[in-house]
Amino acid sequence: MPQTRFEPFRIKMVEPIRMTTRSERERLLEEARLNVFALKADDVLIDFLTDSGTGAMSARQWAGIMQGDESYAGARSFYRFEAAVRDLTGYPHVIPTHQGRAAERILFSVATRPGDVVPSNTHFDTTRANLEYGGVEPLDLVIAEGRDPRNRHPFKGNIDLGRVEALLRERGERVPFGMITLTNNSGGGQPVSLSNLRAYRELLTRFSKPLIIDACRFAENAMFVKLREPGQGGRSVKAIAQEAFALADGCTMSAKKDALVNIGGFIALRDDRWVEPARNLLVLTEGFPTYGGLAGRDLEAMAIGLSEVLDEDYLRYRLRTAEYLGEKLLAGGIQIVEPTGGHAVYIDAREFLPHLPPEQYPAWALCAALYLEGGLRGVEIGSVMFGKRLEDGTETFHHAELVRLAFPRRVYTQSHFDYAAEVICELKARAASVRGVRITRQASQLRHFTAEFAWA
Repeated sequence: MPQTRFEPFRIKMVEPIRMTTRSERERLLEEARLNVFALKADDVLIDFLTDSGTGAMSARQWAGIMQGDESYAGARSFYRFEAAVRDLTGYPHVIPTHQGRAAERILFSVATRPGDVVPSNTHFDTTRANLEYGGVEPLDLVIAEGRDPRNRHPFKGNIDLGRVEALLRERGERVPFGMITLTNNSGGGQPVSLSNLRAYRELLTRFSKPLIIDACRFAENAMFVKLREPGQGGRSVKAIAQEAFALADGCTMSAKKDALVNIGGFIALRDDRWVEPARNLLVLTEGFPTYGGLAGRDLEAMAIGLSEVLDEDYLRYRLRTAEYLGEKLLAGGIQIVEPTGGHAVYIDAREFLPHLPPEQYPAWALCAALYLEGGLRGVEIGSVMFGKRLEDGTETFHHAELVRLAFPRRVYTQSHFDYAAEVICELKARAASVRGVRITRQASQLRHFTAEFAWA
């Protein structure tokens, strides 16, 4: 039986990649002030910046786009989308938004107050920023194994139930709901087990608190459960995902991940406590409740994508892709977050660049070096993204310095990943020559998107 897992799709259309030289990339990176977000996409060879909205849609999705109903109110495309979300989640209230951070902003605006605290395994950047903007404390309570890159616990995205219970006993009156991210992006794309989710649900119920899922990568999480959790191997991925949603009271989702589309998101809720104020805010800032800032064609594509993403051949290929690149990097002596997650490989920049101190931002420096070396674009998950410059001029540093290589869905082939592995391993051989960076300009929120840097 052949062991090679090939891409479970045929390529029907291609887009050329513009090749660049090392000298060109040196100039381009300087012009971008050493921030890979500021690079033009045409100047990137292999773009692993994010898996959010960067995937290739299927023939069915493109066909669905042609059927999009662009009526302002009551478009049939909304009702197809609503039915798909209800079938998957079981939640009766579905509120479309143009992407995940809009869903977060609306829900947090109506469900939290300044001074509240919201626990999760790990809040990602926009989730954290939207909470902090409202004066709410986002609290990361992932299990200890989830903070150890070398630990091979199968569910490193699990939330630490003991720490959640302590929070609820000490400050429960300030907790409006509990959250959990499936999979845990900031912690290496690591999954959450159904047993942990059940226990979290039971704990929150004891304290009369709702549970909200950040469902960006729900299908990848469900596939990990099928492959790794005892007693789940004989179930369909859809049934596992439906059980996960059944354990919660609602979700936010960036459909740009596991709905396989380039734009879109939603809030879905079990009961109506937050529905009316959320829809009122939606009308004010996004659009009418049956389009929510989206075109009808986008709603059609989301409805189809929420079905296609549950294809188990696709999900096995998707998870194997990360595992394949991870194996090549480990064989090259490069420390990554183990085991590999579903949508990305995370390089431990502290191990890769041990000569750089925290104040020279090792993960950011590694992102710059990967672009210079081979035109690869990844993203820093470290002290630029999650640290802060305080009013007295001092800096807080994140506990991890990671470079995330996130894979667009259905875009790159095995040879692209072979090339990426070759570039990274060649850079590792010359790691001592990689220079650190310093921040010269930054914004007060989500500074990593627009910050400017110079070589340290």
